[in-house]
Amino acid sequence: MMSTPGRVRLRVRSVARTTIDQSLLLPIGAIAGLLWANVAGTSYVRFANACHFVVNDIAMVFFFALATKEVVEATAPGGALSSTRRAATPVWGALGGMLVPAMIYIAIVRLAGQPGLARGWAIPCATDIAFSYLTAQFVLGTRHPAIPFLLLLAIADDAFGLVILAVFYPTGPVRVGEFVALFVAALAVAYALRRRHVRNFWPYVGGAGALSWIALWRGGLHPALALVPIVPFLPHAARDPGLFVDAPPTAHDTLSELEHWWKTPVAIVLFAFAFVNAGVPLDSVGVGTWAVVAAVLLGKPIGIVGFTLAAAAAGLRLPRDLAWRELLVVGCAAAIGFTVALFFATAAFPDGPFLAQTKTGALLSLAGALVATVAAATLRVGRFAKQGP
Repeated sequence: MMSTPGRVRLRVRSVARTTIDQSLLLPIGAIAGLLWANVAGTSYVRFANACHFVVNDIAMVFFFALATKEVVEATAPGGALSSTRRAATPVWGALGGMLVPAMIYIAIVRLAGQPGLARGWAIPCATDIAFSYLTAQFVLGTRHPAIPFLLLLAIADDAFGLVILAVFYPTGPVRVGEFVALFVAALAVAYALRRRHVRNFWPYVGGAGALSWIALWRGGLHPALALVPIVPFLPHAARDPGLFVDAPPTAHDTLSELEHWWKTPVAIVLFAFAFVNAGVPLDSVGVGTWAVVAAVLLGKPIGIVGFTLAAAAAGLRLPRDLAWRELLVVGCAAAIGFTVALFFATAAFPDGPFLAQTKTGALLSLAGALVATVAAATLRVGRFAKQGP
């Protein structure tokens, strides 16, 4: 029989594992940051400014690395996005879910006479995979065919988002020559490691990844993307475990080992990211806030439903049992931008009213969970579908 201390340790480990697996450290960090910012704003600003570079430009490298891992596995032979016919429809949906919110956001800030806010057009394009996935599972059910569609769409959204961050949000003056020289060297190191069948991920991270980080930093681009071009070089198993399914403990390919090692540290990184970036005064509401909220809550469903149905009308395939009602709920769930939206906000604006307003909008995008629930209940889909007699 297990002793009381043993049961307590087991219970603590279980709670900690659930907290990490369900991405709960992220909202905990956001709430802690909000509380500090509104109780002792001056000290919070000093703390956040001191931590900003380490958290946003260094630690978040590994968050984007794991996001890239999902893209690599999904697009590998046998992966969920390896089939053009299967991938095309959610990719079109992702495009609509980015273009329409961006247009709505720009229209709102220009009509409000705040053209300076237009630089934040990418903020409502973001989809937080973890929270959107959890929301869709809750309102539709874990086995609903809309769930894999949402994950495919979110992966495509992430991939487009990485391109947007690299192209449209440089961190300073762009030094093309310096960037190209160092970046080519980083790719050459990664290629050499792959050719030599190096199975340990640390040389890729510490060698090629470090060079890539310096290339982006010195080149004026966002260094948090440093491992995005390196991760595809990591050897990986010829397998398709499913979208966002953890690699099994028995999987020892390099890409799986990267996930095994970094999953828990990245959860802590996300706590730190939310803690450092989500702390905004509760009165930081303005045009930027409502532009982000309106763009995501209206633009995401409209864009995803419209572009997906247009793709289906053009001959692309939709999964079975996925009609406009289910797509509308998916669009509402995908409106949760949170993590990536916060990151885009910090990339788009320096400290000031515009940053505070758009950060608040990114936080309020969590309302997408409530909207998705109401939509599912109103349309009688998923868990709210009419049951037979």
